Amino acid sequence: MPAPDELYPPAQYGWGWILLAFGILMLLIVAAWVVVLLTRPRRDLNLAGEAQGAVLQTVDVLSQLRVEYMERIQRIEDDYRARTLSARHANLELSRVVRTFVNEYSGLEAPVLALDDLVARGVHPALIDAMHRHYYPSIFRQGPSIDPLAGAEAARTVVRTWH
Repeated sequence: MPAPDELYPPAQYGWGWILLAFGILMLLIVAAWVVVLLTRPRRDLNLAGEAQGAVLQTVDVLSQLRVEYMERIQRIEDDYRARTLSARHANLELSRVVRTFVNEYSGLEAPVLALDDLVARGVHPALIDAMHRHYYPSIFRQGPSIDPLAGAEAARTVVRTWH
């Protein structure tokens, strides 16, 4: 059967369908905008006061951290004086406390770093001095331990002067 020689244009969608597609697209855009708007953190208009409050709160947390670690050092010293800790174990505990303080205060992974690693990272000289003069010789050296009372004072210096 022969086909007619006439060409028919492709079927066109009506304007109603196009308007419906644009309407749905606009509805999705508005819904996404509302979700983003509702999930963003709110800001106060008083940004300067908020920044000052955040600084004061950070200072309070850091000073509280110093007080907490000073108390820990004092407990270790008291345990050593009461003879419940040996000199070697007291220095070991002081080393742990100081390293944990540095970790909590600055984020430096001091509890897992060796003395050479701490020196290579250029940490505060008070920590290097305490580790080198008091804790390492007492913990790793054969023979008598170094006096933990001097180690406790070195630990206090680290906690007081750490930046």
